[in-house]
Amino acid sequence: MKAAVLGAGVIGAGWAARFVCHGWDVALWDPDQRAVDRALAVSAEARALLSELYDVPLPVRGEFSICKDPAEAVHAADWVQESIPEDFAVKRELFTTIADALPADIPLASSTSGFKPSELAAETPVATQLLVCHPFNPVYLLPGVEVVPGKATRVQIRDRAMALLADIGMHPTHVRHEIDAHIADRLLEAIWREALWLVHDGVASTGEIDAVIRNGFGLRWAQMGLFETYRLGGGERGFRHFLEQFGPALEWPWSKLTDVPELSPELIDRIVSQSDEQAGDLTVDAQRAQRDRNLVALLRALKAQNAGAGVGLNKFERKFQPD
Repeated sequence: MKAAVLGAGVIGAGWAARFVCHGWDVALWDPDQRAVDRALAVSAEARALLSELYDVPLPVRGEFSICKDPAEAVHAADWVQESIPEDFAVKRELFTTIADALPADIPLASSTSGFKPSELAAETPVATQLLVCHPFNPVYLLPGVEVVPGKATRVQIRDRAMALLADIGMHPTHVRHEIDAHIADRLLEAIWREALWLVHDGVASTGEIDAVIRNGFGLRWAQMGLFETYRLGGGERGFRHFLEQFGPALEWPWSKLTDVPELSPELIDRIVSQSDEQAGDLTVDAQRAQRDRNLVALLRALKAQNAGAGVGLNKFERKFQPD
């Protein structure tokens, strides 16, 4: 199997690592050679991490080919993943550029977090093959991916995309309606707005907000998610009791979800300085490596309990175990 990965930034490099570590050959294109070099390094790191995560041998590693243009990359591909910067016109231009070289009946997936597939596909010759497959960083470790077909996307393309993503250990969620920012980023945007207001108003620092998440509901969400967590809040009387008891609070003026603080130079300086203080002597690379090691440990714990993302990991591993 061959995946063409167009764009080798943080997300594109993660996709390339996910594919190549699970036995796919990867044709990689990016106009910036430094991004390509970085993607190759990320792939090596991901291979070591996945070896720690899985309790079965990984598939034989795929091969990389570095391409001089996107049309070359997509030739004879079984999957095309676009992960170039979030510029609407540039993405549309790329889709038109590769149209003649794009094999028929394969998914053309965009990693976009903000654009709707029907908007991206309009007036391009690839509309029936294009859909959004929005992953989470780091792509090589986190299994979640939002699959959003457009109005013109063929059902066969959607179904093939869902199946192929599962084959590389991911957990695809079919987003049934095209909406701005899909599912996850809409939820994160709500928390992000509130967090900005808390810093803006001097209620809490970036470190204190992260501590509340890290030591509180973040731990619950890793295993249960939002609705299951609140269901337990109703105790023996159930979810209905929880909603009846706490539902009226939704009308209280707690949040500022419909407003956002101005990202003034002063607020930006405050956020940056507090975040730098949080990081201490750790570089971004050191923090990323620490994050990945922690994710492997958390995922292994969930595997052991067969809970949360661990359910999918156990199911995926069973495919490689001898009968």
